[in-house]
Amino acid sequence: MRGQREGFPPERIVTAMCSTCPELSPLEAWRLALGWSRAQTVAQVADLYLSDGLKPPALSEAMLCRFEHGPDRPGPEYAGMLARAYGAGLDQLGLRPRCVCGADLGGYGQQTAPLIVPGVEMTAAGLPAVRESLRLALLDAPYGGPVVVELAEAAVEHYALNYSRHVPAHLFDEVHEARSLLGDALAAPVNATIGAELRRAAGWLSALLGNLAFHLGDHSGARAHLAVAASFGEHLGDARLTAWAYGAQSMLARARGDFPAALRHAEASAAHAVGQLGRAQALGWALLPTLARLGRAADAERALAEATTALDADPVGGSLGRFGFDAAELALHEAEAWLALGRSERALARAGASAASCAAYTPGWAAATLVLAQAEAGVQPGDAAARVLDVLERVPADRLRSTARTRLGALTAALDGADAVSARDLRERVRDLPPVAR
Repeated sequence: MRGQREGFPPERIVTAMCSTCPELSPLEAWRLALGWSRAQTVAQVADLYLSDGLKPPALSEAMLCRFEHGPDRPGPEYAGMLARAYGAGLDQLGLRPRCVCGADLGGYGQQTAPLIVPGVEMTAAGLPAVRESLRLALLDAPYGGPVVVELAEAAVEHYALNYSRHVPAHLFDEVHEARSLLGDALAAPVNATIGAELRRAAGWLSALLGNLAFHLGDHSGARAHLAVAASFGEHLGDARLTAWAYGAQSMLARARGDFPAALRHAEASAAHAVGQLGRAQALGWALLPTLARLGRAADAERALAEATTALDADPVGGSLGRFGFDAAELALHEAEAWLALGRSERALARAGASAASCAAYTPGWAAATLVLAQAEAGVQPGDAAARVLDVLERVPADRLRSTARTRLGALTAALDGADAVSARDLRERVRDLPPVAR
């Protein structure tokens, strides 16, 4: 079986993988050690159900991805089937049953792992290992090959799924290094098929670099990287990459105040969107906030209604990572749209819903909380300032994206005349923030 070598049982491979790349969950490491794709795992579980005389479940690749990366965990039935499929114990897969409080059910007197906030703290220690694996594969096949393609795609997936867990400046460096490793193989690939797949990976890496540059406040760099991503997507016929790149360009144009360009990019994103989830993302992330900033309230409401319907129609209900989209993100964009249209009460409700749906202290939580504070600044300035001070206490400065800093600037301007102690403290904290690392 691919991934297993004679004399190297899976548990030894898993141990080595987890020590080299601590971001891997045991559940994902076992699958990779066996050399299985998520589709193969889903098929294996379905076969087990059939062999037991049962109807196969609705387990999907997206569900398995959420089990591997959290915060979702498989129920007892799925956990047992995954353990059977992998030939591993629940402990080895990190699927020991939990009590209702969420703690692991260890033996009497055993020390259980401390509860941590998912996705908040992750060092950059595992990032070089991802790039190093790609580099080693290229030493063996400098002009590309199936293994290089697989590792390039794995790098894209890893960076995208862990995007919010890393300091943006650190992640930018790693993604840039990974993309640069593909240079020779892109220039003279071993064959056309390999060349196309490597260009696809380079396109997605460029999309990540564009988003990272934007979050680091480098708008000119973001424009360059996103233009490359859109070009790769169009030339390869990768509609999902094209739609996402245009959506990101719309976001960037809004930040520059170029709303006609933002609208063109948003409409292009919607035109290339793939599936219900892709359409929900293009409408909710790109078109809705642009129409709101243009003051087109009726059109914004129609875009919101269509985005909500499309998201509800998606069988998975959202996807993870930088390229994903879910109800919490749609609620955030809806809240900002209501703010732009001067409807603070509706913005307050939707920002609160978004914050409540996010893991605490993550970038998504911080964004929703800052928008929530913006919505209440006019009526409860002291509470709004106190809410923002809590964000600054919880989120280290190097993890504050440029978008968060823009929201902070808008809030301090809105609270300029407020005499509350918290408002004065906020102005001092924002003034003393170190500049964003570029």
